[in-house]
Amino acid sequence: MFESLTDKLHYAFRKLTGTAQISESNMAEAMGEVRNALLSADVNYDIANKFIEDVKQECLGQDVLKSITPGQQAIKIVYDRLILLMGETAAELNIGGGTPENPSVIMLCGLNGNGKTTTAAKLANFLLKKHKKRTLLAACDLTRPAAIDQLEVLGQSLALPVYTDRTSKDVVAVAQAAVAQAKAKGCPVVLLDTAGRLQIDEPLVQELVRVKDAIHPQEILLVADAALGQEAVSVAKHFNDALDVTGIILTKLDGDARGGAALSMRQTIGKPVKFVTTGEQTIDLETFHPDRMASRILGMGDILTLVERAQTEFKEEEARKLEEKVRNATFDFEDFLTQLSRIKKMGGLMSLLKFLPGMNNIPAEAMDEKSFRQTEAIIRSMTPEERRLPDTINASRRARIAKGSGSTPQAVTEQIKVFMNMREVMSQVSRGGASSMMGTLFGGGAGLANLAGMMQNRTGGAAGSFANKGISHQDASSRASEKARRDAKRKAEKAARKKNRRH
Repeated sequence: MFESLTDKLHYAFRKLTGTAQISESNMAEAMGEVRNALLSADVNYDIANKFIEDVKQECLGQDVLKSITPGQQAIKIVYDRLILLMGETAAELNIGGGTPENPSVIMLCGLNGNGKTTTAAKLANFLLKKHKKRTLLAACDLTRPAAIDQLEVLGQSLALPVYTDRTSKDVVAVAQAAVAQAKAKGCPVVLLDTAGRLQIDEPLVQELVRVKDAIHPQEILLVADAALGQEAVSVAKHFNDALDVTGIILTKLDGDARGGAALSMRQTIGKPVKFVTTGEQTIDLETFHPDRMASRILGMGDILTLVERAQTEFKEEEARKLEEKVRNATFDFEDFLTQLSRIKKMGGLMSLLKFLPGMNNIPAEAMDEKSFRQTEAIIRSMTPEERRLPDTINASRRARIAKGSGSTPQAVTEQIKVFMNMREVMSQVSRGGASSMMGTLFGGGAGLANLAGMMQNRTGGAAGSFANKGISHQDASSRASEKARRDAKRKAEKAARKKNRRH
């Protein structure tokens, strides 16, 4: 979502990082670029101006002017100010007191088309997975029959109860009945999916006020599309004035929105952004961390969120076993197929790569995920023995695999060759000391890019190579593999010298 803003900020910072000393003139020029970048990203005009003024005053302080690296200091100040703008720390849901006898109630509100119904399912799934709280979903959007059907389907997919009343036109009565049903079913949380409109109108507001007054929800969350742009401030203010919302959920951060809503809404109404959604699946909801979002905006990646995603798919014992296989170079096609499945569940390779530093601006054509299907087809056309022992695949077997996967023997040969190269590099990097769940999943840091390289029938890959426009992906991949081999060889020689000294 922030690709354009990140590019423009990098352009502005180049004016500072290339100078030995910060002056009022070069600071004014750089801050003018930052201001234009924020306005282009649909950040509110007044908020952008206030942000620039605060950054400028702090950058012209004596500590920064006398710094050995004033440009880097200025970037750090922008980073800190972005965190302040978005809320400093992650805000937790207020549902701790909910019990089956007295359930906590969360009410979602917002305009039509902003994703309230799908967000309700994502939030219910989040509460189940993270807080172990079973949620009853209540269809309180009585103006749109399709919303009731949609919520029922989503509830069934999560094995969660859904309360509906297709005959009632009284939203307050439906909400009250939902709370009663939650008590009967022993659900400690009720989630109300309320109606929206194309524009804010008085009947909508009054309907929501009546529900609030009757139910007294612990959380009133405004669901807002990240693509709202300059309108985000007006929408947030109207809903907050009427309902005193407790937080915001920003949806569709995986789209082409320019990101201004994330930087404007919290500052406008003083209420925290609590969650963001990043895809269509029910797992695609994340707690909003201002520091991590600031890091993404500045192109520094978000490794912590990537680790958290990996942890949801990996059990500790499985991770240890797989790490041992990576280290010993016994990682096979069966293991690789399992990783492909898990990466799909985590949002796909493109989604994960963008959490790595320098990978924000991967061009879509550089990572065509449709080609992944051919890789998977080739592996699935192998026998279990061939997946475990790829060295046994001879010419006749390659021909059979090619026929079964709809490819050519040459493509199968290339795929096996690339896999063997990737396995060697991942093993060397892992033996170099990169252990942990992330090291297991992504081959010690370089492995995720190596995996990307394999999926594109190339060899290797480095985390920042896509962002380096002066080097082709193929060249960067080759350099990364060679560097990994050199590093592993150097570590081995060092260990051998150390061992000889002991004897």
